[in-house]
Amino acid sequence: MSGGPVSGGYEVDARGLRCPAPVLRAAVAARALPPGAVLRVLATDPAASVDLPAWARMRGHTVTANERSDDVVVVTVRLGG
Repeated sequence: MSGGPVSGGYEVDARGLRCPAPVLRAAVAARALPPGAVLRVLATDPAASVDLPAWARMRGHTVTANERSDDVVVVTVRLGG
């Protein structure tokens, strides 16, 4: 899996991957992190801006940011318990 610890949390780099890969990568990373951890997902698939927040809601996580910079979607999630 591409990504790793970064200042203030953990980052998953899912750029270049199509749905559902960004969500699957986020789910794998989230299982390895404690509740309250911050997970930042980078993706180039436009659907990630909708799919990642939906996944977060279904899993009890909180989306703290959902931004787009050029062609990259950046979704930041605080993991719930």
